[in-house]
Amino acid sequence: MRASENSFFILLLIGATVLFGWILWPLYSAVLWGMVIAILFAPLNRGLNRAFGFRRNLAALTSVTIIVLMVLLPLSLLGAALAREAAATYTKIESGNLDLLNTLRDLLAARPDWIGDLLSRFGVGSLADLQQRLSAVLLRGSQYLAGQALDFGQSTFDFTVNLFVMVYLLFFLLRDGDLLAGRIRRATPLGVDHQTQLLDKFTVVIRATVKGNMLIALIQGSLGGLAFYVLGISGALMWAVVMAFLSLLPAVGAGIVWLPMALYLIATGSIWQGVGLIVWGALVIGMVDNFLRPILVGKDTRMPDYVVLISTLGGLEVFGLNGFVIGPVIAAMFIATWDIYSAARQDAGDTPTIGSGAAEAESAAPPVRSDRGATPVA
Repeated sequence: MRASENSFFILLLIGATVLFGWILWPLYSAVLWGMVIAILFAPLNRGLNRAFGFRRNLAALTSVTIIVLMVLLPLSLLGAALAREAAATYTKIESGNLDLLNTLRDLLAARPDWIGDLLSRFGVGSLADLQQRLSAVLLRGSQYLAGQALDFGQSTFDFTVNLFVMVYLLFFLLRDGDLLAGRIRRATPLGVDHQTQLLDKFTVVIRATVKGNMLIALIQGSLGGLAFYVLGISGALMWAVVMAFLSLLPAVGAGIVWLPMALYLIATGSIWQGVGLIVWGALVIGMVDNFLRPILVGKDTRMPDYVVLISTLGGLEVFGLNGFVIGPVIAAMFIATWDIYSAARQDAGDTPTIGSGAAEAESAAPPVRSDRGATPVA
């Protein structure tokens, strides 16, 4: 009777958890980012809590106010400016005001002969064909951005509700975060060491992904956009966002945007501008990652670049923009749980030590004798 009661309660627990997750799913973005921001600003909230004499309500309210003024408000203004610029670019391309023909003519006039042969191999034999294909690509890209901006405008109510839920939840996560963490620890059927390891890994990846990688991407995108603005390149803000987006992906980086643009400037006669953009990109934008990543992320907290790349791309495919955080977190939890499992097996003696297979095979092999029947050779 006791076993059946426990089984029923476990099924009830699973069912209630699944149903609760189901009703929260429409607001999962607000819940996710509320948790992420709470983790990032937990040290600030703890410091304010001590400064205010452990008045948790006042400390949490002050933390939320700082977060809104320093993070959420600037991001909202940036998103609105980006939507306007994308819509304006789409309008120029659709109306024909953005003349690509003269630009392409200048570019192709300065090209080497081997570039013309390469374009012919790809089926682009004339300037009109190249312009038509490039215009179609730019039109689809700007149309997508404009469509997203339009959808954003049409779903302003949903965005407002999610923002309110996130800020409201953020207040309670900051105020009661330690109490909630304690309840989760007591309810999790794992040992204290395993709980600490998983929780530390989760926290480290959240902070590394958002505080480190996203901040670095924001700085690189801003530096690239500033260079484009100074050089008078159209759509500097939109290109800055693209560079920041690509900077989040290992082995890609912002160079995939600024380097072709620099080569384009050189090919069209703006040699000093193109060389200056290359120098700026290599010495300033490129070195930001080398100097700031060890400080903001830390070498010991980084996953392999290939794991970060595939988990980020997979997270984007499954969860959209939220996959930037969810993908690496899932990958980190995968690695941490398997590390715990393999360590437990090794402690129990169920798995051989790494590198011992060759020695065991050698010791288990039959002795080798010479033709004269001499003593076995080891």
